[in-house]
Amino acid sequence: MIRVVHILGHLAVVVLILAAAAWTATAVWLQLSGLVRLIALGLLTVVTLAVLGLWVTDHRGLAMTLAALAAVTVGGWYHTIVPLQDRDWAIDVSRGVTARVEGERVSLSNIRDFAWTSETEATPRWISEEYDLRQLDSLDMFTSIWSSPDIAHLLVSFGFSSGQHVVFSVEIRREKGEEFNEIGGFFRQFEQVLIAATEDDIVKLRTTYRKEQVRLYPVHLTPEQIRVMFLSYIELAQSLEAEPRFYNTLTSNCTTTVWKLARSLKPDLPIDRRLVLSGRLPDYLTDLGVISAAPAAERDAAALVTPLGQRYDGTKPFSDLIRGK
Repeated sequence: MIRVVHILGHLAVVVLILAAAAWTATAVWLQLSGLVRLIALGLLTVVTLAVLGLWVTDHRGLAMTLAALAAVTVGGWYHTIVPLQDRDWAIDVSRGVTARVEGERVSLSNIRDFAWTSETEATPRWISEEYDLRQLDSLDMFTSIWSSPDIAHLLVSFGFSSGQHVVFSVEIRREKGEEFNEIGGFFRQFEQVLIAATEDDIVKLRTTYRKEQVRLYPVHLTPEQIRVMFLSYIELAQSLEAEPRFYNTLTSNCTTTVWKLARSLKPDLPIDRRLVLSGRLPDYLTDLGVISAAPAAERDAAALVTPLGQRYDGTKPFSDLIRGK
């Protein structure tokens, strides 16, 4: 029995070494390029084989010393990777929203109001708007599913009695020509950006040009709760303006960011796997009692706005059209 435990312990160490090497190799592959990448991967291979060789030949103290030196080196390099504001960004995420608050009035700049003509082409237009917090009267959640029903992008739209709507979307900040991948989102490959946009831009893009399954769920909160949520987004905008941060596929994405903001309303808000499986978020919110309590199939069918968005012909405001007005 003691021998079995001993063998399992050695296997666990070997697995840990290989896992650390795999993590480092992925980080190197994503963060470096060209000759530097090849040199780093070569050094990693040599060090990994040396640590394993020392460990299995009972030179374990030396193996652990070499592994510790490697870990310190990798950790030191990884912490030099910092988020930046001034890269050559893709046009649709080139500007994060900025916000100023004066009493009951909020001024937002860099609101995206693009006129899209295809999935990837648009006439850029950035606008500024002022909002009266006393006129804030609704909060709607949009989910947009493009492939797996378990994964959706989340948009949060605030409505005002003046007829204004502003949508907030936490997104990766891609550089020109860069494509998102979920693995890179774990390895500091992408910065995070808060986009504020008109529904004519950010929702119509998804219903009409990307033809995604877009659903609108009115969120039932008190006026004070809606105000708190809106101001939480304002604080996030100001925070990102002051100091950039990385997007993380698991811990800092479009859904988990909203959960963190919502905790300003309910500090004991439970964490749930449906925050990661964002396509299931409506089930989570139904359980919390803040969206329709209808059976899931009925609720989701009523929420689907993609067909409505595709009927847009300019005769009525897009925001009214998708709400059946």
